[in-house]
Amino acid sequence: MTDRVALRYIDLLKRCVTNLIYEDPGIRYPWDHSSTQMYVPFERQRRVEARDWPSQAHTMIGVRRLDQVERFVTELVADGVPGDLIETGVWRGGSVIFMRGLLEALQVRDRVVWAADSFQGFPTTPEQGVTERSWTSMSAEPEPQGEAVMTGISLDDVRGNFERYGLLDEQVRFLPGWFHHTLPGAPIERLALLRLDGDLYDSTRDALEALYPKVSPGGYVIVDDYDFTEECRAAVHDYLATTDEAVTLVTDAEAAYWRKER
Repeated sequence: MTDRVALRYIDLLKRCVTNLIYEDPGIRYPWDHSSTQMYVPFERQRRVEARDWPSQAHTMIGVRRLDQVERFVTELVADGVPGDLIETGVWRGGSVIFMRGLLEALQVRDRVVWAADSFQGFPTTPEQGVTERSWTSMSAEPEPQGEAVMTGISLDDVRGNFERYGLLDEQVRFLPGWFHHTLPGAPIERLALLRLDGDLYDSTRDALEALYPKVSPGGYVIVDDYDFTEECRAAVHDYLATTDEAVTLVTDAEAAYWRKER
């Protein structure tokens, strides 16, 4: 059972990676033409619900989605479901930092947190791994405020963010590069948690094809962008149609997810 001090640490970590502490302004959405200003004032509830793009916070998935990660990881550890944790598409690293902090709070020493990302932004060419199936819901040429999010964060910066929390150690490993290059041969034996945050069709499909077979029975799959982009949703269903598994996919305000049965 997680003790009171550990729970307080987990709560503080959520507040830090979402920057509820210093309350940084958000980056205006590219489709929001109500103003020419790049930034919008901080609104606590929008940050909690992942309805803004933070200018400084280390994650944009919000407190409620972090609550979901906490619930699943705690359950997986309690149930003894074997495997590591991974996120594909980490941005500034906040959610994988949170995963590593959870393992620390739960005193788990035999699992690794994997951070997979191009660390160069979104793929935009066939060589980088996108086909015509991607970019059907999003503009390939974002306006300036969108480019601030989509150009990506370097590996050194994400490593530096881990170091700021004192969580960069042997239980953290990085997979830098385009997913269709790095994920098929990733040295991962088993996964207990697979969290997808690649937005695009190909980024989602590539991650599922390479990593879903490694998810242990009883493991969780979270698709962050399922309700955000049409191509992400299509990638999930197209992939599942190639398997002989019937999954119970749940959609809610946090993200779509299912628990692998076998």
